[in-house]
Amino acid sequence: MNLGRVDLNLLKYLDVLLRELSVTRAADLLGISQPAMSNGLKRLRDLFNDPLLIRTSNGMSPTERALELQPQVRQILAQAETMMTPGEEFLPDESRRVFRIMTSDYAEATLVPHLVRRLRLEAPHVVLDFLTPSDVSYADMEQGRVDLAINRFNEMPRSFHQVTLWKDYFSCLLNRGNPLARDFNLESYLSAQHIWVSKTGFGVGFGMNPEKLGGLGWIDQALARIGRSRKISIFTRHYQMPALLAMNNDLVATLPSRVARMQAQNPRLVIKDPPFVIPRFELKMAWSPLLHHNAAHRWLRRLIQEEAGNILREDPDEREQDI
Repeated sequence: MNLGRVDLNLLKYLDVLLRELSVTRAADLLGISQPAMSNGLKRLRDLFNDPLLIRTSNGMSPTERALELQPQVRQILAQAETMMTPGEEFLPDESRRVFRIMTSDYAEATLVPHLVRRLRLEAPHVVLDFLTPSDVSYADMEQGRVDLAINRFNEMPRSFHQVTLWKDYFSCLLNRGNPLARDFNLESYLSAQHIWVSKTGFGVGFGMNPEKLGGLGWIDQALARIGRSRKISIFTRHYQMPALLAMNNDLVATLPSRVARMQAQNPRLVIKDPPFVIPRFELKMAWSPLLHHNAAHRWLRRLIQEEAGNILREDPDEREQDI
C-alpha cells in the first residue's frame, strides 16, 4: 500500500465508527455530514478490502477484521496525539486538576486512604472523584473520560495499559465466640451460614441474579472445583459490611486478606485461613492509551504504584513477597 495516497483522517473516521457503530452518531461526533461519513466508510472498505461494519437485526456490527484493527487504530491515534501535543510540565503542588478514578470497594478500603494522605501533602489542590465500577463503561475508559480503573479484572480490552499493584489471598473472619472458631475445618466451614460480597465489573453490578450475571466468584468457584458448596445467608455489595456482620455468632465472612486484617485489633473477631484452596487475585490499575503519555497522568500512576509498594512493605505477608 502506498501511504502517500492514503488519507490518514480515515483512521479517525474508523476509530469513531467502531466505537459508535453508527454512521449518524459518528458524523455528529466528528462534525461532518452524514453523506461525508458514508463516503468515508466506503473509502475505508475499499482501503481494507473488507466491509468493516455490517447491518444486522441488532444494528451495525463490526466484522472480524474491524475488531482486529480497532486496538491498532486506537494506538496509532494516541501516539499521533502525543506527538502533536507540546511538551508539558506538571506541577502537583499548584495543579487543580480533577482525576476521575473507578475503584472497587476493596481498593477504596485498602489503597485509597493511603493515596489521599499522600496527595494532601504533595498536591493539596488536586481533586479526586471516585466512581464505582457500575458507574463506568469500557467506552468511558477508552475515551479518557475516566483516568484510571483500580479493580480485579477478569478481562480487559487489549488496547488498555495495565499494571499489577499487588496480589492478595483470602481469609475467613468470624466471631471469637463462634463454636466453629475452635475447630475450623472444611466440614465446619460448610455447616456455617455465609456472607457473600458481590463482585462488580464495568457498567454492571453483579448481584441481582448472581447465578446468571457472572457467577458467585472466586470462593464459590473454588468450592465447586472440589464438588462442594456453601450456604449463603446474606448478600452485600460492600467489603466493610461483612466485617460488621461477622460479629454474629453464626456467620462467616470470607474476604480478601488485606480487608480481613483491618479487623485484626477487634477483640470480638478472629481471622482463620480458609480450609480449602482459593486462588489469589491481582489488584490492577488500568488506563486508556489516550492518557498514557500525559504528564499529570504519569505522575498520578507513579504515585499510586509507590503507595501500593509502601503498603506492601508496611504490612508484610510472606505469601505475597513473590509479586
